[in-house]
Amino acid sequence: MTERPENLPEPRWLTDEEQVDWRAFLHGARLLEAALDSDLSAHGISSAEYEILSMVSEAPDMQMRMSALADLVVQSRSRVTHTAARLESRGLVQRRPSPDDGRGVELALTAKGRELLDWLAVVHLHSVRRHFVDLLTPEQFRAVGEAMSIIRAHGRPRQ
Repeated sequence: MTERPENLPEPRWLTDEEQVDWRAFLHGARLLEAALDSDLSAHGISSAEYEILSMVSEAPDMQMRMSALADLVVQSRSRVTHTAARLESRGLVQRRPSPDDGRGVELALTAKGRELLDWLAVVHLHSVRRHFVDLLTPEQFRAVGEAMSIIRAHGRPRQ
């Protein structure tokens, strides 16, 4: 067996209650992700594809630099490139050189992509409500949002 790395402090093991809550979070998050993905997949699109279309639709002129998009959706640039290629082959987005420096690539939503996204947004909204929002009280939902905001702020790349 290997020894504990020297730079790590002694572990603060989870209490029994913390362990139950942690495992409930992991299981619940996976179930939620699977349910949302299943509802979108029934309409021919994955959650990852939907998220990319959605984020690009909210960007100025419905286009975004691929590297910024990868950071926003918390995926590797390689994964975003593969997903963008699938979306582009379906005519939903278009990749083009960045006008800023010519080295980067921007992803732009096409009219066909916008039309599909408008329709899928209703599907996704119903799914989010059914599998998450409507299961919680407003106070619970707010608490989840506050907790995830802390996680998001902590997880941001250090600049």
